[in-house]
Amino acid sequence: MKQLKLILLLTFLLGTLPFCKSETEGQYSQKNALSTSAIPEIKTGADQPLHYLPLLKGKKVGLVVNQTSIINQKKSKHLVDFLLAEDIPVKKIFVPEHGFRGDADAGEAIENGMDKSTGLPVISLYGSHKKPTPEDLKDLDLLIFDLQDVGVRFYTYISTLHYVMEACAENNKPLIILDRPNPNGDYVDGPVLKNGFKSFVGMHPIPVVHGLTIGELARMINGEKWLKNGVKADISIIPVKNWDHAMPYSLPIKPSPNLPNELAIRLYPSLCFFEGTQISVGRGTTFPFQVIGAPDSRYGDFTFTPKSIPGMSKNPPYEGKKCYGLDLRGSELSHRFTLRYLLDMYKKSGKDPDFFNNFFNTLAGTDELKKAILAGKSEEEIKATWQKDLNHYKKKRSKYLLYK
Repeated sequence: MKQLKLILLLTFLLGTLPFCKSETEGQYSQKNALSTSAIPEIKTGADQPLHYLPLLKGKKVGLVVNQTSIINQKKSKHLVDFLLAEDIPVKKIFVPEHGFRGDADAGEAIENGMDKSTGLPVISLYGSHKKPTPEDLKDLDLLIFDLQDVGVRFYTYISTLHYVMEACAENNKPLIILDRPNPNGDYVDGPVLKNGFKSFVGMHPIPVVHGLTIGELARMINGEKWLKNGVKADISIIPVKNWDHAMPYSLPIKPSPNLPNELAIRLYPSLCFFEGTQISVGRGTTFPFQVIGAPDSRYGDFTFTPKSIPGMSKNPPYEGKKCYGLDLRGSELSHRFTLRYLLDMYKKSGKDPDFFNNFFNTLAGTDELKKAILAGKSEEEIKATWQKDLNHYKKKRSKYLLYK
């Protein structure tokens, strides 16, 4: 496997062409997003089968995939179908939160089953069974991990990555990661998770916006010995070609039911904190994570009424109730993490002691953010409190970057 990793790295370094960076290093630029004709085609790890097909011949393969696991953005062929067509003996499919088709609600239980199209067993890695068992892996030679992440700590695909790596390490199974760009990968911000606040929506001491791809985070998890008992997974990464952290990336398929477009993905780091409050983020509309509000006119003039939408949100908060708040659909794609919406809505609530619920500190990864808000601190004052931790993280992060 060491020789394989060297070959993959050399191929990546020799095959990557120069690309255009934005005027400000690491800044998401709409100008760049519109000027794609000057940028070489981005190729995900899955889009480079010549690098991984030779590793799979004659191997019994398990796949950690969902609806985002496609090759060739224009034709959108699923990785499962592609590998089967190449006579790769795929034996099992493992799926994260939201399921194989990506249409299950946040937090909805995902059951084991059978894929009707291929007849392959589908094993859920969400709910009570988050980590592959020795029984799950015993008839496999290796696993492939190919999920589209959005670069935010509380997005649970990276928690699934952690448990898959741990299971592979404990059962001596190699793991091949087909890397994909991070659509929020152009910056790093937010509080770093503290000891005592680890959960499935935050398993690592990283900030809210961590600035890593799945492959880079896997390198960090191994390098920092974050797996149980300090074990290390035998990972090989097929890197993205013609992309770096300064470049925007438009996802061809929505990564989960309530992140339907680029703007929702860019607003997600700032708005997800509202899931730990009495404010709706628009679940039950066709524009979730682009509006905020609650059934009280003091929150704003814009209105929306959540309803049940199968495949997006079956039982949304405030279903059937008119909510008042803010419409953020006019925001720029250059949007970055901010607390201003959270602080504004808390102020409009009249500093209601019931504004926050028990989930807020879990999302924040610390109790310090809530305490600072309750104390009346400004955004600048709050952000200053996590700069030391953030600078330490950035230094650590630099050791694991595949894309500068």
